[in-house]
Amino acid sequence: MLDKYLRWIRPELVHGRLKEEALLVSYSGRRLDRLTLGEIVASAARAAGIERRVTPHSLRHACATHMLENGADLRHLQELLGHASLSTTQVYTHLSLRHLRETYARCHPRERVTLAPSEEPSK
Repeated sequence: MLDKYLRWIRPELVHGRLKEEALLVSYSGRRLDRLTLGEIVASAARAAGIERRVTPHSLRHACATHMLENGADLRHLQELLGHASLSTTQVYTHLSLRHLRETYARCHPRERVTLAPSEEPSK
């Protein structure tokens, strides 16, 4: 979809604004501002039946967390997110460790025996 957008749709939108460098542009060919992008994301989430508040930042955060949980290198993630400091990116490792502990508690046979039914992590 991104390739199609870059080849066919974006050039039509920016028509006379060839110097516009933003990836996402409006119908007028100008860079999408932060608020408009947030409205688009929130609207798409509502249309998909998602009741929680969804923002561009929450999508970025979720994507980074899932990448790390699936083996992405922390340095590569730092570069992708544009973080100047690795310590900023390391916030995601704490989330990943929490996920690992919850998965272990939910799935490991010996751990499951020690948990009372009311203490079991949600699936």
